[in-house]
Amino acid sequence: MITRARLPGIAVLFAAGAFSSQALAAPLDLETLPSASAPQSEVQRFCSNIADAARDRRYQLQAAELAALQADVDKRIEALEAKRRDYEDWLKRRNDFLAQAQDDVVEIYSKMRPDAAAERMAELDPELAAGILMKLDARKAGVILNEMERKAAAMLTGVMASAARKEDPT
Repeated sequence: MITRARLPGIAVLFAAGAFSSQALAAPLDLETLPSASAPQSEVQRFCSNIADAARDRRYQLQAAELAALQADVDKRIEALEAKRRDYEDWLKRRNDFLAQAQDDVVEIYSKMRPDAAAERMAELDPELAAGILMKLDARKAGVILNEMERKAAAMLTGVMASAARKEDPT
């Protein structure tokens, strides 16, 4: 490819008859040009004068590309940290939820009649009621859910199912 910077030296070489049609297809190689001529030394001086500027520009482009990549990596790290915080928050809520149903409260409900326990649990916070049911014996919890109103039992079952998942629901 012939750039604007190469044109003065190439024009001089054309005038001197240094190029053939095959030479036009090949890249410019300063070593293969006719030696000991004044235009060649001018071309060499020109190329050596712009070599540092070209190298500096390449370094600037590489530095800009690295900065863009670093910004992308920083964004991804930020997104991962946000996801980690969300997961830790979810895990804390899950553990708090399970801790709400203390063993002594569970024991009280386990000794109640199923119809009375169902009536009382319907009045509780759904998360607390679901936590108590999860800690009860499965047979006893099933009988209590059977005694509850259909909608309340379905809601508590949904809360229990989402709390029982081991992985993040999001």
